[in-house]
Amino acid sequence: MEWQAPAIVLSARPHGEGGAIVALLTEAHGRHAGLAKGGASRAQAAVWQAGNLVEARWVARLADQLGSLSGELAHPAAALAMEDPLALALLASACAVAEGALPEREPHPRAFHGLLSLILRLPAGAPALLADYIRWEAGLLAELGYGLDLSRCAATGTAEDLAWVSPRTGRAVSAAAGEPWRDRLLPLPAFLLGPDRPGANDPPPGPAEWLAGLRLTGHFLARDAFAHRHRPLPLPRALLQDRVAALALAARSAVAPAERAV
Repeated sequence: MEWQAPAIVLSARPHGEGGAIVALLTEAHGRHAGLAKGGASRAQAAVWQAGNLVEARWVARLADQLGSLSGELAHPAAALAMEDPLALALLASACAVAEGALPEREPHPRAFHGLLSLILRLPAGAPALLADYIRWEAGLLAELGYGLDLSRCAATGTAEDLAWVSPRTGRAVSAAAGEPWRDRLLPLPAFLLGPDRPGANDPPPGPAEWLAGLRLTGHFLARDAFAHRHRPLPLPRALLQDRVAALALAARSAVAPAERAV
């Protein structure tokens, strides 16, 4: 058995004498692991950094074996993000979520291409990509069969003024219908409603909207994608949310003195 394909490195864990168990994401083979001989060595460790794009080759005698991996570095995303803590946190979170949520050896081409797009655009900086990252998580939920229904209000049927999501059903709720239960609902950031909604030309989302989006997708990832595998959300995902929460707090603190002055 053998295949060769472009792949995203999701993780690499030392194994034996200088080897590494590497988890990859490919378009046709899904999340796929293999043993990279010498993968933890000084010569190869840089190739197998999470987030890197590689041209991978997998070989095994039988289809259900772990198999051997080799690869050539195509795009050093991890090194390029090293100087930007938020970009590095986004990259680590995306790889950890993909590795933990996607079933092994099951193709999910939309998840692959969405993650590939994020990685290739990462040099533009994390602030330009956080909304797209959250949309990628929402799309991942949909691919796994846990999609959110944000098309119309679950209580009234209206598609206008959607502001909340039920943490139980994953369905949208309008601002008016949800007001009595606002403390029990999850805020719905407008950027998740799509480009054709009314008011789609609003200013770009900022830290408060990013945080609301991460809390929303994080709730359903934790409850559905990870709890069913008896796992918590990955630590890198929690660290990304903590970084964005700190940005949102700093933004609120900067606004407060200006409001008092007025």
